[in-house]
Amino acid sequence: MKTDLAKTLSIRGQHGLFNYIAQSRIGAIVESLEDKKRYNFSANAGITTLADISIYTEQGEMKLQEVFEKLHEALGDKLAPSAKSQESEIKELFAKAIPDYDANRFYVSHMKKVVEWYNTLVQFASLDFLTDEEREAEAAAKEA
Repeated sequence: MKTDLAKTLSIRGQHGLFNYIAQSRIGAIVESLEDKKRYNFSANAGITTLADISIYTEQGEMKLQEVFEKLHEALGDKLAPSAKSQESEIKELFAKAIPDYDANRFYVSHMKKVVEWYNTLVQFASLDFLTDEEREAEAAAKEA
C-alpha cells in the first residue's frame, strides 16, 4: 500500500508519525504508525503533514518525499543511522544522499528528525508514495 505523505502527520511533542483518520469536533483523530493506537488531538496541537515539509539545499528547497527517495537510493534496503547515532555519521549520510544540502540552514537536529521519520516509514509504512494525480483520482472516486 502506498504512503500518502499528505495524510502522514508529525505532531509537536509526540514521538513517531501518525496517519490522519478523520476530523473531530476539537481537531483530528489520528492513528500511530507504530502501535496502531488512535488518538484525538486538538487543532492547536502543532499538527504538520510530511508533504508540507521541505529541507534547505543550495538550489532552494527539497520536498521531504524527494529527500526520502534520495536517502533510499543511498541506503538501499538498510535503515538510516538512528537519531542517537554520532553526528558525523548522520552528516555523512546526508552528504552522500543530498550533497548540496544547505549546512547553514539544515541543522543536525533537523537531520535527526528526518532519519527518525525515514526509519519509521521503512518499518511501519512504505517508501512507495502516493502521487498528486493518484491522490486526486482517489478523491474523485470517493465523490462518485
